[in-house]
Amino acid sequence: MLPDDTRRFARLPNGRRVCRLGLATRGNTSLDRSSVEAALEAGVDYLNWCGHADGMREAIRNLGSQRRSVTIAVQLQSRTAPLARRELAVIKRDLATDYIDVVTYYYVEDSAEWAEIIAPGGAAEVLEEERARGTVTTIGLTTHQRPLAAQLAQSGRIDLLMIRYNAAHRGAEEEVFPTTRKLGVSVIAFTCLRWGALLQETPQDPKGFAPPSASQCYRFVLTNRDVDVALMAPDGDRELQDNLSILNDRYELKQAEYASLAAHGQRVRLHAGHFP
Repeated sequence: MLPDDTRRFARLPNGRRVCRLGLATRGNTSLDRSSVEAALEAGVDYLNWCGHADGMREAIRNLGSQRRSVTIAVQLQSRTAPLARRELAVIKRDLATDYIDVVTYYYVEDSAEWAEIIAPGGAAEVLEEERARGTVTTIGLTTHQRPLAAQLAQSGRIDLLMIRYNAAHRGAEEEVFPTTRKLGVSVIAFTCLRWGALLQETPQDPKGFAPPSASQCYRFVLTNRDVDVALMAPDGDRELQDNLSILNDRYELKQAEYASLAAHGQRVRLHAGHFP
């Protein structure tokens, strides 16, 4: 039996309904086109492309009539209008599409960067023009800085935040989610495995404790309804298939499972190196 719709799907500010388990690729992970297409067939319809000539790019280029049913998200590194216009054109060409569903300003880490983006001649001019034309439907922002994320969510210039959230990094529950919940700003969670550290043992693990699987870590994130989409970035088809099991099972952890993984997250936070 599939999970109920409110657990399985979220609705973005542009009205698009998406599966809450999304797929991303990074420079240090690898999926071929057939694996990405298998994820689409299983029901994943939020693809975050990170700019690599990889299987995700090939799958997107070959979506054909499926294109309208798949949400494509990309990150924009440019801060000025001329560079943003050029970068966005290259992205569209590389993906063989004339519109992008979600574009996030890539890793805005301080107020000075944001000021440059929204200044006259800044990248915001381009994205907001594209949104008005319908060639970009949602504008977002990626950052590791939670207080800044909450502040910029209130600017009226972004529809979506892409932030770090996992069992070891839960600060967003107090610093970000109350704001996004109030304003209706979508939340896309990345680094759901804490760069793999949540899959490892720690010196303080209780006797008999087994580290969670990747799919359990994604379930932890999805148990929080303030998260609209949890991005997985599997390295290979085997890892992908394990993660896709979420789609045919419950999305959320039981109370005891959640508490156990939360406690593991605290231990990982203590032993896997400092990152707030």
